[in-house]
Amino acid sequence: MNSSGSKNKFLTIAYLSPTAVILLVFMVIPILYTLYLSFFDWNLISPTKNFVGLENYTSIFTDSVNRKVLLNTIVYILLLLILNFIIPYFISLIVKFFINKMKNSYKIIFFIPSLFSLVVGAMLFSWIMNPISGPVAFLMRHFGVALPNWTNSSAMAIVMLCLITNWKVFGYNFVLLLTGLGSIPQNIIDATKIDSIPRWKMVRDIVLPLNKSIAFYVLILTIVQGLQYVFTPISVITQGGPYYGSSNIFYHTYLNAFVLYKTGNASALAVITFLVFLILLYLEMKFVEGRMGNCE
Repeated sequence: MNSSGSKNKFLTIAYLSPTAVILLVFMVIPILYTLYLSFFDWNLISPTKNFVGLENYTSIFTDSVNRKVLLNTIVYILLLLILNFIIPYFISLIVKFFINKMKNSYKIIFFIPSLFSLVVGAMLFSWIMNPISGPVAFLMRHFGVALPNWTNSSAMAIVMLCLITNWKVFGYNFVLLLTGLGSIPQNIIDATKIDSIPRWKMVRDIVLPLNKSIAFYVLILTIVQGLQYVFTPISVITQGGPYYGSSNIFYHTYLNAFVLYKTGNASALAVITFLVFLILLYLEMKFVEGRMGNCE
């Protein structure tokens, strides 16, 4: 028994060690080194690093540019939650409970854009919405209306970048939410029909509570993926302009690290972002996986 147990333990370690080494080299060590750099002022070139303590962290909340980027990030999150969570959730409820035909067709139609590259989508969108030579501007000129130069407006640029991200993420979230609604027991839905309960009341009092775990998972996914995906259209179209007006915490971290060479500030932003993601992961494990485990 002891030799067999030792052999199984050795095999377990042997199977897991390659993954452990990869995680250590490409995740754990970079995270720890980023945490280390966040306490220094360094430009990636100088042979010495100047220890500044918590100065990089305090500058995130005191520097006007950093505060502007944090506010932009909050705006991005709110808009992306509306575009990529609330609207697809509403449409999935309509498709599931108020439309009787072609339900699978809606999945295909909405999911197709998520298969294409976001870089291609950003370039195509920037051409379509070009305020001078784009097709939309051309059509609007026929009606005597000029398309605003949205790249010069922080608010309009953020909205446009969120729409590009929405083009990529909407279909995936819609399919997840519609699939979650499909897991609700059909006998409960049939019972509401027998009791002549209005559909809107059935959705409010029965469907939404039963689908809470999937909905919360998609909500967390929308925040994480939305902020990641919006990096691409920012990089392709606005580069964070005008004057950091369309930048978010992801792009600003990249800009500080590899363009402005403010490694300490970039590392502090990365650590803050990592902590936020840890909180989101904890919430996902507590309210989604925990609920699913209790259901089993």
